[in-house]
Amino acid sequence: MGETPGDPEGRRIAQNRAIKLAEASRVALTLKSLLGRADLDPADCDALINTITRAERSELMRSYGRVSSRRRFKHGSGQPLHEARVPDFIFIDESGRSEPKSPDRVFALGAVSMRQDDIDSYRIAANELKMHFFGRTDFTFHEPQMRNHEELYSFGGDEYRRKVYCEALDELVAETNFVAFGVGIRKGAFAEFMDGGSDPYLPFDVYAVAIHMLLERYVDYLASSSGTLTFGRVTFESQGSKEDAEHQHEYVNLLLQGTQWVPEGAFRNWLETAGRFEKKSGTDPMELADMFSRDLYEWTRGDCHAATPRRWDAFGRKIYRRGDGRMGRFGVKVFPDQDIRELIEAHRAYCVRD
Repeated sequence: MGETPGDPEGRRIAQNRAIKLAEASRVALTLKSLLGRADLDPADCDALINTITRAERSELMRSYGRVSSRRRFKHGSGQPLHEARVPDFIFIDESGRSEPKSPDRVFALGAVSMRQDDIDSYRIAANELKMHFFGRTDFTFHEPQMRNHEELYSFGGDEYRRKVYCEALDELVAETNFVAFGVGIRKGAFAEFMDGGSDPYLPFDVYAVAIHMLLERYVDYLASSSGTLTFGRVTFESQGSKEDAEHQHEYVNLLLQGTQWVPEGAFRNWLETAGRFEKKSGTDPMELADMFSRDLYEWTRGDCHAATPRRWDAFGRKIYRRGDGRMGRFGVKVFPDQDIRELIEAHRAYCVRD
């Protein structure tokens, strides 16, 4: 089989269907046995079992073969921890609630990618800012309290002090060296999209879809980076033991199954074999991810119109882009975007400008 950009022939879909049909066959056989024990005629189950078996064989035939990685994703042994690669750290935070019944119309994942030297430089600069304005460093920048001037960030109603602080924080974001990635999910449009069965590759869970789309772009970035070879170390903000386990499950699924556009081998070649989780505390790059995810949330909630959140331009200059920024080569994805695609295209063109 030649090189393919993921799985355009639907082999992974067929494989997953075959697995589900095999499970359905086992359930049908169990039902037949139970009916027999209850002295009921199990003959109807035989037709059902035969139908399931034929369907399973058909899907197995469609799934035959392998899905090859695009050449640009391949490097070395495919086992990054066995090679002399430098870790690239990506910190992922959320804004809004991903649950369908939550009042948030959108959900956003924001992420920043940094090398260790840049992390160290950020911590020094952020602590200096905290000490200058607050006289302490044992707290974490947090949204939306900052932009709403609440709690610690109200400065007792001193508008001038508040203004000077916001400008200093803007400067910190602009001068810190990082690459930004993000996904904004428009939940109402997403529910309609999934109800139509438009894309069988996508998970039904909003958070899982955001993880898939964000890490597709991050892997593209790692494979495109020139100079020192790296591997990605992924850290999510910890939400709770159950939520963290669910997000770890989706992360591992990418390494085992890939997505429609990026094969599983590509994820294994460029990412650590498990995600990490940490609670926000002190001075940490997760603060930048928190700020970006909130900007992305507000921008997506506004249907990506020209009116933008405060630090959007500073973050926009740091969004990953390769070439023309199309087909996964741009670090921010809004989904679904059929009705606002012109606005998305305009923003991408703005960010990839020379």
